[in-house]
Amino acid sequence: MDNTTNENYFINGKQKITPMDIGDRMEEAFLAYAMSVIVARALPDVRDGLKPVHRRILYTMYEKGLTPDKAYHKCADTVGSVLGSYHPHGDASVYDALVRLAQTFSMRYVLVDGQGNFGSVDGDPPAAYRYTEARMSKIATEMLTDIHKETVPFVPNYDDRLKEPAVLPSRFPNILVNGSIGIAVGMATNIPPHNLGEVIDGIHMLIQNPDCTMDELMTCIQGPDFPTGGIIMGRSGIRAAYGTGRGKITLRGQTHFEKVRGRESIVITEIPYMVNKARLVESIASLAKDKRIEGIYHIQDESSREGMRIVVELKKDANQQIVLNKLFSYTQLQDTVSVNMLALVDGEPKTLSLKQVLEHYLQFQVEVITNRTKFDLEKAKKRAHILQGFVVAIDYIDEVIAILRSSKTIPEGKARLIERFKEVDMSALLDRAQYDVEHYHLEHQIGLSEEQAEAIVQMRLGALTGMERQKVTDELYGLMQKITDLLDILADRSRIYQIIEDDLSEIRRKYGDVRRTQIEMVDGEVDIEDLIPVEDCVVTYTDSGYIKRIPADVYKSQRRGGRGVTGMKQREEDFVSELLISSSHANILFISNLGIMYKLKCYELPEGSKNARGTNIVNLLPLNQGEKIAAVLTTPDFDESKYVVMITRSGKIKRTALSAYKNVRKNGLIAIGLDEGDEIAAVRLTDGFNRLFVATRNGMAIRIDEQDVRPMSRSAHGVKAITLRDGDAVVSMAREREGASLLTVSENGYGRRTALDEYRMQSRGGLGLTNYKVDEEHGHVCGIKVVDETDDIMFISSDGVIIRVPCEQIRLMGRTAKGVRVMRVSEGQKVVAFTRAEAAQEEDMPAEETDAETVSDIEASESSINDENTSAEE
Repeated sequence: MDNTTNENYFINGKQKITPMDIGDRMEEAFLAYAMSVIVARALPDVRDGLKPVHRRILYTMYEKGLTPDKAYHKCADTVGSVLGSYHPHGDASVYDALVRLAQTFSMRYVLVDGQGNFGSVDGDPPAAYRYTEARMSKIATEMLTDIHKETVPFVPNYDDRLKEPAVLPSRFPNILVNGSIGIAVGMATNIPPHNLGEVIDGIHMLIQNPDCTMDELMTCIQGPDFPTGGIIMGRSGIRAAYGTGRGKITLRGQTHFEKVRGRESIVITEIPYMVNKARLVESIASLAKDKRIEGIYHIQDESSREGMRIVVELKKDANQQIVLNKLFSYTQLQDTVSVNMLALVDGEPKTLSLKQVLEHYLQFQVEVITNRTKFDLEKAKKRAHILQGFVVAIDYIDEVIAILRSSKTIPEGKARLIERFKEVDMSALLDRAQYDVEHYHLEHQIGLSEEQAEAIVQMRLGALTGMERQKVTDELYGLMQKITDLLDILADRSRIYQIIEDDLSEIRRKYGDVRRTQIEMVDGEVDIEDLIPVEDCVVTYTDSGYIKRIPADVYKSQRRGGRGVTGMKQREEDFVSELLISSSHANILFISNLGIMYKLKCYELPEGSKNARGTNIVNLLPLNQGEKIAAVLTTPDFDESKYVVMITRSGKIKRTALSAYKNVRKNGLIAIGLDEGDEIAAVRLTDGFNRLFVATRNGMAIRIDEQDVRPMSRSAHGVKAITLRDGDAVVSMAREREGASLLTVSENGYGRRTALDEYRMQSRGGLGLTNYKVDEEHGHVCGIKVVDETDDIMFISSDGVIIRVPCEQIRLMGRTAKGVRVMRVSEGQKVVAFTRAEAAQEEDMPAEETDAETVSDIEASESSINDENTSAEE
């Protein structure tokens, strides 16, 4: 027959045969079959991480009450219930799935608590289901929490007799926690298990910072965590799997060297995931017998209830490391785990990255919490409606009894009650202070409904007592508050996220454990951060927004008063405004004039030579129109015990926990609320117990206790630190250190150290003490810094010249002294920034390059010491 014809064949005037292409028909039938296998059998749903058979097993156990607090139940009965109610396939498929859910070597957190023989890591099969018993594990109950509250959709079962959940509420991300393995038609999935605590930390990070990167997520979720432990070799496979959804992970068993029965031995205590231990032992023995691995004397499996232990005894002349390397090469002691994060998203198979999996789960949990809240709200409203009817009945009880006694039938009695109480002022019956109808969204004027009349008819006589009336009103007031809270949750997405975080934190507290699988770096593979050497760097930032980093050892120590070396070539009218020493792996925090914080790693800043101008910050940070960086801070971590203290030009100070700035988004994070016209003057890191010095441009300073400033939120505006006179502004802030002194530097290159005791403690908000007598020769105060004699000080002028001076060369003087020349600046230039650095090896300059005026400068400065206090000091 010609397969291409469209002609219909008729017999006795009736159509009997419709020709069609057998290839097209086969394709249609196969696609239908394939999609059925993909959706209904082989692939997990991204929301709960379960295949249909696993979901049906857990739901059946939930229906039968097989919870952890109940007795074990025969698996045969559970399998039969699953088959009869929900799963139209063979009993073997159901029992095999149930067994896997109970195997501690297959599941990172078992969902079925089994009793009996459920197989072993040696590949032994489980006992028949008529012998074994099972019930839900404790963590499995979290998979079904609130399922009766219409949190998930239900669909008809295979014969439309019953309803089954299309997905479980899954209050923890089971898709990653336990992973999944499945082979469908033309595709397969292999999602490795993970540590519960790490995955929950990843969810927290995603909630707090939706724009977080994969690298940021990997600070929480380090990699897969297999139930059998082992060692993951390298992170490249993990990165590929998390970034693209596909990757290969090299997994080794855990081994150590030990002397057993007088011989050097290799002891294996953990093997790679899904490796059959008995076959591994057999393969090692076979390789030793065939002389493919030399040096093995004897192998014995000494595993017991206490754990796995395979002892490979070596010959006396064998090299332990060589034998171990051959075991890794020739056996499954080192295995490759292929990761393919394929799951069903809205019924379609999709390969997902780590962040996409977490986003889909988080979106699902928002739906679950929203549905649960709507259910509780509707239930509370219905109950409150009935209670309102009870209040009416109790307050008019004589009239209600008279109506019911005079009615011939119950329907007639209900009708007369509804007619009589067409309109009732509820606020007149209840405490007006508690019954705020607008606030609690309940009716002020009510008429009895059919439901309320029915409830009144069914009331017990005991409910007429005064105590029962009080119980009714108390319950009604409680419901009104609950209704308001539920409405607030539905109106505020942030509250839903907080509920999700709280629930996950509680699950982590109850079921979290330590990581079992180690992750080790391998030769030839390093993280991007490991490619960067850990070294101290000088970070400079100019007023025009150019930034660069230079290794700190480029600047060798010179004698004070010298001219320094050129730090960078700049455009006219540009100067360095920030200078700091940072580790190449530290975090660099940028605070803008608009009070926004940005974050970069130090090694992400462009490295430049001494003469290079650097890169404009707009190429590194997403600054808005009119926004510029006002302060730069460096920190190696975000320790919860540390604080960020900010001082503004107008003298306002604010203290916030450093941990509040941990998750800085790419587009920045609010660091401080600023008044109009104000801007950041200085930012410092503290330990919460520091004493602080605040200095002004016109030479005033105040010493205050950090604890006088209460911790505030990120967006707070702060409180007054120092009262400023007209024309004055805060220029700097420093932290007190024991055994140190306060270095004050003027814009014209003069500086002096002063003992900290010369500055008495004052209350926050005062005028302060005279710190420096400003005049035309020495210039205004550039800034202050707490230093000691072991430090070096790096100064930079507005024309980009940098000098590094040992602190011990700067004389210790009185509080009002003018100081000595620490840097000679060119005409029209000034010192714009300086910072403290660890002391470097001093390199003496040639005699002809030293400054002859230095000695006379010192003498002149010493003679100008004046201990008199100004009126401000009073």
